[in-house]
Amino acid sequence: MRKAGIFFLGSAAILMLVSAGCGKKSTPGIDRAKLQMFQPLPEAVPAKDGKEASEAKIALGRMLFHDPRLSANQQISCNSCHTLSNYGVDGKPTSEGFKGQHGDRNSPTVYNAALHFVQFWDGRAPDVEEQAKGPMLNPVEMALPDAKAAIAVLKSIPEYVEAFKAAFPGEKDPVTFENVAAAIGAFERKLLTPSRWDKFLAGDNSALTEQEKAGLNKFLELGCQTCHMGVLLGGNLYQKLGLMKAYPDTSDPGRFQVTKSEADRMVFKVPSLRNVEKTGPYFHNGKVATLEQAVTEMAEYQLGKAVTRAEVESVVAFLKALTGELPAEYIQAPALPPSTPQTPKPIAAD
Repeated sequence: MRKAGIFFLGSAAILMLVSAGCGKKSTPGIDRAKLQMFQPLPEAVPAKDGKEASEAKIALGRMLFHDPRLSANQQISCNSCHTLSNYGVDGKPTSEGFKGQHGDRNSPTVYNAALHFVQFWDGRAPDVEEQAKGPMLNPVEMALPDAKAAIAVLKSIPEYVEAFKAAFPGEKDPVTFENVAAAIGAFERKLLTPSRWDKFLAGDNSALTEQEKAGLNKFLELGCQTCHMGVLLGGNLYQKLGLMKAYPDTSDPGRFQVTKSEADRMVFKVPSLRNVEKTGPYFHNGKVATLEQAVTEMAEYQLGKAVTRAEVESVVAFLKALTGELPAEYIQAPALPPSTPQTPKPIAAD
């Protein structure tokens, strides 16, 4: 009886230990000290001049963002490649522009873009205002011949002239290319997507599922936070693609095109991981189709690690928790003012 009793108690103890062990495995603890390199999304992004943008400027920027008349064929708008209802992307490896041309880099999302330390994959623009000018004048994208062409369209439309006066009061001639970019930038600075991740960072442990917490632990264990840190989990530094193992596709030299420095060959801005579940295909060239493949390749080429399928799935589970909420009312397409007989005609796309 005594031996039987000991056996019974031993079995109970073993059962309790096994249960506790299983519980620990399925409910991983998070060391919040390791989360200090991350920050929640702010409620607002300061305007470029440090002043709060007026509603008139934001409303103008919203119209300009959606207006295809700022392209040579008057068929392509900012929203064509950065579709706001689709997490700010078009879902294509590279976007289609004027005369069906394709650029050589993937169009990144405009959501949270104003928080990036620079714009474009190679960092050639310092902020969203400067970035907004590029596509309009790029012959492969919106293909306007020059800034004067944009101004000619806008000045031919009385409603736009009045909108610029309201957005830039006191200026003698407010319809300028600089103000076009400033208005679009003011609109984009409000394109923020808070997520459950932000609630978790603020202290709500229930904001992530146990599976997502396990994925966060794996993310940290692998060292992904070495590059993907801060408010955006990226977007705040440059890094060489192929840091630990040479990347096989070297056709795009990256930031080297801007600086002409060999140290910048194959160097790109580290992309943000916010909304990454929704913003594929991935990498600068859009050649990586799935998030699973992206995680696998990043582990191999950036961290020098071979990851198992289970590890990849765990990290992906965490990354999906970074998907935020779209500001549905804010991004509704506005009614655009009609063209007039004086509005320049589109340039034929064929």
